[in-house]
Amino acid sequence: MPMTVLVEQYWREIGSGLAQHAIPVRHFVLHADQDTLRARIAGDTVLGPDSPFRLQHLEPYAEAARTWLHAEAEVVDTTHLTPAQAALQIAEAVKS
Repeated sequence: MPMTVLVEQYWREIGSGLAQHAIPVRHFVLHADQDTLRARIAGDTVLGPDSPFRLQHLEPYAEAARTWLHAEAEVVDTTHLTPAQAALQIAEAVKS
């Protein structure tokens, strides 16, 4: 289930709740550097370049990545990947 979680306590609640019900979780973070994220937002032809929601979450993501998020997940650096390449990398990881 795709979900963006940038608050560590919220992630811990989700993870422990799923674990209590014996629901296995493979936690992936699709990472890209800030310049790439900004360029992708600016070039988005569906939602448009002026997405306040996405722009407001760039720094909270960077902070979470620096402090806890990347340590809690399997990080897929999508900076130089197409969406299809990122999906294939995750599919291969899940198979192994």
